[in-house]
Amino acid sequence: MIEFKVSDMTCGHCASTITQAVKELDAGAKLDISLAEHRVRVDSKATREDLLHAISQAGYTPEAV
Repeated sequence: MIEFKVSDMTCGHCASTITQAVKELDAGAKLDISLAEHRVRVDSKATREDLLHAISQAGYTPEAV
């Protein structure tokens, strides 16, 4: 499981956008998103760097945890 802190993820739309970006990279990825903690946990075959890039391209600023 790869975890990121995404401080600028503030609502359900943000979570949906991040989910879509990750799923475009790896359709089989499983995500656990906590809006309250601004955390995104991803179980994916993609690398941490690729996931960081996908979330960044979606307009957010993920930080590896």
